[in-house]
Amino acid sequence: MIESVFSYLSSFEEMLWSYLCIPLMIALGIYFSIRFRFSQLLKFNSIIKLFIQTLKEPWGKDQGIHPISAFFASIGGCIGIGNIVAVCTAIQIGGPGAIFWMWVAAFFGMVIKYSEVYLGYIHRQPDGKGGYNGGPMYFLPKVFKSPVIPIIVSVLLCIYGTEIYMFKIVTYSIVENWGFNQYLVIALLLGMVIYVASGGVDRVGKISGVIIPLFLLVFVGMSFWVLLKNISAWPSMFATIFSSAFTGHAAVGGFAGSGILLSMSQGVARGCYTGDIGIGYASVVQAEARCQDPKKQAKLAILGIFLDTFIICTMSTLLVMVTGVWQEGTSASLMVQKALSMYFPYMNLYMPIFLFILGYSSLIAFFCVGLKCARFIHNKRGAMVYYIYSVVSFILFSFIDQSYALMVMSITGACLLLINVSGMYLMRQEIEAF
Repeated sequence: MIESVFSYLSSFEEMLWSYLCIPLMIALGIYFSIRFRFSQLLKFNSIIKLFIQTLKEPWGKDQGIHPISAFFASIGGCIGIGNIVAVCTAIQIGGPGAIFWMWVAAFFGMVIKYSEVYLGYIHRQPDGKGGYNGGPMYFLPKVFKSPVIPIIVSVLLCIYGTEIYMFKIVTYSIVENWGFNQYLVIALLLGMVIYVASGGVDRVGKISGVIIPLFLLVFVGMSFWVLLKNISAWPSMFATIFSSAFTGHAAVGGFAGSGILLSMSQGVARGCYTGDIGIGYASVVQAEARCQDPKKQAKLAILGIFLDTFIICTMSTLLVMVTGVWQEGTSASLMVQKALSMYFPYMNLYMPIFLFILGYSSLIAFFCVGLKCARFIHNKRGAMVYYIYSVVSFILFSFIDQSYALMVMSITGACLLLINVSGMYLMRQEIEAF
């Protein structure tokens, strides 16, 4: 029964991304890129300088939270297990060319995410508690007059905020590698997520501000070491990526083979998933920053996409390619672990820590957004209903195949992207170039 349901959902997911989401997202990305004169590339140095300047700003106690706290809360959702596991799933299904299409999605997604955060910022509202509420449910009513649209988006963000895929991967990795009791791991992780996420974006941002830089330093360092050891394989590896992106890839080893459309679909879909492009999540989080210039906060979102896709996802891809792990039929959740274990001992002990760090930062960030959206739907009872829904979903999908959880997240993300990207296009005249 469940297999037949998810078989239908798999076809529906493929149709959504291949025929609706990919064309719409790429078209809008090209439009904004031309309109903003490809500033995501030509002005990238100024974005780095802006980030450094923002780091030096005093924290204070003005309305809203520090821009850096909002930034780290936002990328806490982006830089997660999707960068290590979902990207491997894309390669496993679509071949090495999938990473090229992830790069394409990220490049054009930068200006979409800038626009998304910008609109969430200029249409945000004070929450009466010293902070702000923002996001697609606050700017979409300006073009979609129906009150149903903000509710639909909020419900979808509640589903998306319950990150069942990452929860499944974290618990599976700890149980599989360390042999802990599964029920105990699920209960402890649930409690940790609910406790921190209920503290709001500021608490999430401060925790992510410690977790993310630490992970970046360790993971990138280890990955770069492996790549340097195999520098002679770089030319053939990149040749494989580009040829696979435009011609597909024949079956080899444990890889079943794929065509160009499947490679493109997997790459763009997972690129939007890992970078939260067009989802609306980032505009909810970053609208809470106290920065007075919406362009400044929106430009920081571009840096988040760069770290997410061009650094972490790329490193994961190159790791499994240069070691040949992608051809061996290894489970996607174990591919990076297996690649690193060829050069570093005890990865069965360290990898669950990596996945926990990444998964936890994402889980608390998404859960926080889902909680805000639940309160938007119903100020009094929304939070309680969301707590019940999330606990049931987390527990249920902990015992179901991880591909089903990723499929649910992918379909939900596709629906959000279709609504939000349509709204951004209709509101394009309100978005200032940077």
